[in-house]
Amino acid sequence: MLRTPRSLGAFCLATASGCLWFLACTPFDLSALAWIAAVPMLFAVERAATFKGALFLGWWAGVVETAGGFYWLIDVMQRFGGFSWELAALGLLLFCAARALIFLLFTAIVCGVRRRLGVPMALLGPVAMVSCELVIPQLFPCGQWITQAWHPLLIQIAELTGPLGITGLLMLINGALYDLLVDRRSARYPVAAAATIFAAALIFGLVRMRQIDAIVAHAPQLKVGLVQPNFGYTVDGQFSRDEALRQLAALQFQSRRLERSGAQLAVWSEGSYPVALPRDFSEDFAPNSLAMIRRGVDIPLLIGANTYDAAHDEAFNSALLLDRTGHVAGRYDKVRLLAFGEYMPGIDTFPWLKKLLPVGAGRFTAGAGPAIISMQGPAGQIWRLGPVICYEDILPRYLRRVGALHPNLLVNLTSDSWFGANTEPWQHLALSVFASIELRVSMVRAVDSGISALIDPNGRVLRKTYADDPLRNPRAADGIVVTAPGMAGGHTLYVAAGGLFAYLCVAATFLLLAVALRSKSAQRRPVTQS
Repeated sequence: MLRTPRSLGAFCLATASGCLWFLACTPFDLSALAWIAAVPMLFAVERAATFKGALFLGWWAGVVETAGGFYWLIDVMQRFGGFSWELAALGLLLFCAARALIFLLFTAIVCGVRRRLGVPMALLGPVAMVSCELVIPQLFPCGQWITQAWHPLLIQIAELTGPLGITGLLMLINGALYDLLVDRRSARYPVAAAATIFAAALIFGLVRMRQIDAIVAHAPQLKVGLVQPNFGYTVDGQFSRDEALRQLAALQFQSRRLERSGAQLAVWSEGSYPVALPRDFSEDFAPNSLAMIRRGVDIPLLIGANTYDAAHDEAFNSALLLDRTGHVAGRYDKVRLLAFGEYMPGIDTFPWLKKLLPVGAGRFTAGAGPAIISMQGPAGQIWRLGPVICYEDILPRYLRRVGALHPNLLVNLTSDSWFGANTEPWQHLALSVFASIELRVSMVRAVDSGISALIDPNGRVLRKTYADDPLRNPRAADGIVVTAPGMAGGHTLYVAAGGLFAYLCVAATFLLLAVALRSKSAQRRPVTQS
């Protein structure tokens, strides 16, 4: 396939596209590259000698893009899976090959349509890429939209389209540039249309951000203490009694410190309470118990803990709110569990698989659905907290369900200590900013080893901590106090209309493919004389 200089050049172009995409993403943060990243790949696939060759080039661009963005998986598999470097690298390659199906499908659509119809890439590129990112499942949901996370003005359209709208905008500009380079004369109208849409998105962002800022200026405020314990977790989650008591004491000390600094609610990270709690846990332990949670803490406390139902042999990844009296005022059980980490696919169909798993491994039960935990604020106002655990803060479809309950503050409890400090925590933070725009509500994030943060309803990260690697560079427990505005979240087009924009792109893609296939059939139909 790569025997000629021409095919080698195409391979280099596809590789360049993959590199441009991941360099545009955090932690590299060369975000401007995302506006041209697809162009080299488009030149390569459209000039490939064969359809199979084009598919390979598109797929390879996706492999390179994924490898550059998810290289940290090698370290995770080595540290927590016991993999050798070679096996970990093979695991990453398989992951990249699967995720690159997004680019392979995109290439198939582009080649199938463009070789039969003169559709501008400025039109085809956005609808095809949005469709592919929607329909291809991902273990770690992430799209091209992540590259623009730190540019609030550019991403406000997520309120209307969800994050896939940013992917569409990126591919609109990439497609228009490609059209311009291929045929300047025929590209006049596509380029003009792309420039108009891009300008409209910026104007919308500017106007909407000012409107939201005006609302925030008059909104009630809640001071939230985000406890960052900086604990390192083991694979089996087992540790000594003394270590459990040390961790609990550190959490309590930081909660008291943050309360003295003005916090009106303290939040602990996902699974931070060091032992499992019974499912019927309804009140804090007595002061003479070493397990007491709110020792010396007088403000409400939202904690992450595992809860266990012995009668049904079920474990849950939960968030519990303990009010000022120590009673459990609300509980939320994580709904979207992480495959192969918190549950094993197929275990519901084949329950006997539970017996083959180590204790506590992949045996969590999903919660019934999103929930609101109500809390009375210091001025008597009722705060509607929308808890999301771990990566639920980056799942657009699930966030729409949370938004339908109209929280006035999203609270994310997360554990990112598995992934090191250099890349994944920053990517997680970057992906999470879109939730605040989609629902138009602030989010506070308590992350066990960082990055804990406050994100405003415009998707701006107003306060953040740092990322720590507890197993390599242990730090003492820490925390910050942030001031979050309370808004009635979920009143957006994206929450109301769901993924309308993405589904319209899918419909447009199918329509273009149908016309292309019909055109091919017409070309093959024999001409009959009357």
